[in-house]
Amino acid sequence: MDYKIIVDSCCDLTPEYRERMQVTTVPLTLTLGEESYVDDEKLNLIDFMQRMKNCTGRVGSAAPSPVLYQEAFRGARTSFAITLSSNLSSSYTSAMLGKRMAEDEDPNADVHVFDSKSASAGQVLLAVKLRRMLDEKLHKSEIVTKLESFIKDMKTYFVLDNIDNLVKNGRLNKIAGKIISILHIRPIMGSDGDGNIVMYGQARGEKQIISKLIDLVANSGRQLEGESMVITHCNNPSLAEKLQDAIMSRFPFKEIIVMPTNGVSSLYANERGIVMAF
Repeated sequence: MDYKIIVDSCCDLTPEYRERMQVTTVPLTLTLGEESYVDDEKLNLIDFMQRMKNCTGRVGSAAPSPVLYQEAFRGARTSFAITLSSNLSSSYTSAMLGKRMAEDEDPNADVHVFDSKSASAGQVLLAVKLRRMLDEKLHKSEIVTKLESFIKDMKTYFVLDNIDNLVKNGRLNKIAGKIISILHIRPIMGSDGDGNIVMYGQARGEKQIISKLIDLVANSGRQLEGESMVITHCNNPSLAEKLQDAIMSRFPFKEIIVMPTNGVSSLYANERGIVMAF
């Protein structure tokens, strides 16, 4: 095989897209209290989400081991990996160690690891772009330059309907979480451009969520014509489709891809969470 695309399991591709795009997924491990779950195709997401709702302890995730990345890099002359933001997970560090191990094992191995500085929809968008560049038979150096440049300008935003897990894993203090829940505020957050999470605003209700996300797209300064957007959702196809329709009617995107979240993204986005990247 000339090349491989490797992603961690926060990249929310459906099995059909993974097969079509020839993508290999390296799983994170999810934790609910004292229980651990591998975020792979065997994860029963419906059961996991129910257990997550009932969990009163800490919830979280652990990055794939470097050995899992090393194994994924085998069998190809060139491998490209796309990981969760290095500021949110050690998946990038593990992938870099796996790269070193793979290249030590096989001097002909050639691996490049992209720090997405994003998650979920952002990783899907990068995988889609990478696949197209490979299909266009661009040289590796051109692919790396173009995708790293895109990462610097990519925008990622998300809206949470339920902030319980942000409180459980310590990313939001309990007092702020209680105030948000009581006031029915939906925080609008996203990447600061370097992979850190910051708040961009707040909304109440679907109409306001869509309106504020549209404003963020309009004020992004990004070139939109002919570009792609990805929207991922945790059990919220209705809002995802409404957002898709509203954005397509106003902006000249070539396409908007909508995907359901898998395990790790569902854990953090929680029920009805929405993520978009462009």
